[in-house]
Amino acid sequence: MDQMVDPADRPKPKLLDRVRHEIRTRHYSRRTEKAYIHWIKRFIFFHAVRHPAEMGEAEVTRFLSCLAVEGQVAASTQNQALTALLFLYKAVLQQPRPWVDTIAPAKRPMRLPVVLSREEVPGILTHLHGTPRLMGTLLYGAGLRVLECCRLRVKDVDFAAKQIIVRNGKGDKDRVTLLPLVAASDLTRYLEAVQLQHQRDLELGAGWVELPGALGRKFPNAGREWGWQWVFPATRFYRDPDTGQRRRHPLHESVVQRAVKEAVRRARVAKPATPHTFRHSFATHLLEDGYDLPAGRQASARCRNSWAIRT
Repeated sequence: MDQMVDPADRPKPKLLDRVRHEIRTRHYSRRTEKAYIHWIKRFIFFHAVRHPAEMGEAEVTRFLSCLAVEGQVAASTQNQALTALLFLYKAVLQQPRPWVDTIAPAKRPMRLPVVLSREEVPGILTHLHGTPRLMGTLLYGAGLRVLECCRLRVKDVDFAAKQIIVRNGKGDKDRVTLLPLVAASDLTRYLEAVQLQHQRDLELGAGWVELPGALGRKFPNAGREWGWQWVFPATRFYRDPDTGQRRRHPLHESVVQRAVKEAVRRARVAKPATPHTFRHSFATHLLEDGYDLPAGRQASARCRNSWAIRT
């Protein structure tokens, strides 16, 4: 008969595994997890693979100073590294270190966002084609962030109410935005094609998508339902290592980023515009039309609808 192993005799999990555990316990995003792991690894290797428990304020300060002076990183990047290390010492190592709360973050300079004129927006959209054009229209007409657009699900597009529900947006918050009229008909036709593709995926034994939280366990077949599918799915399958399901990721943000970069060049717009510039332009144009943000977002339908008519 096998003897039971004393929990005290079990090997302790590795440091990075402990970091991942604490991050997932707090329901941080995967991008946050990836960023924190990246900076903690760099910190460890910067100090010749010393364990963080053996280091302190001097080593953290030296690492951050090297990032700023030699690496010439932006203040936001330096602060991200600092946040990751503070999480390591506070949440993972849980050792009393009075210096942890005394390290001040780098001062971020105030920068004005790039904003496109009302003439430049349709000029750039003209040089977008296919899926990137539809996504660009939503980025401007609905004020979506790039990842919000890429990770939009079918069930969150309400054509009857002419609105889009953004789930788990920045700060893990939900919000409602308006579906621009100029995109409604194109989006309807596009989703018909996506639904046909989903039907073919189901016939091949695929058709799954990742579900948030524990929904996959509560509703085992929900991952194949049409409403949970990505509005903008990737072109290829991947096999989930835990479940063996053949899934599709949402379309990667780099697809629309590259397309917008090329469209800006073709439109001969000198501004360093990116997909996020559409969101800045959307907000600025609402303010120019007299809407109070964020209180006036719900009343912005007329502004966006008038833009739809003009284009």
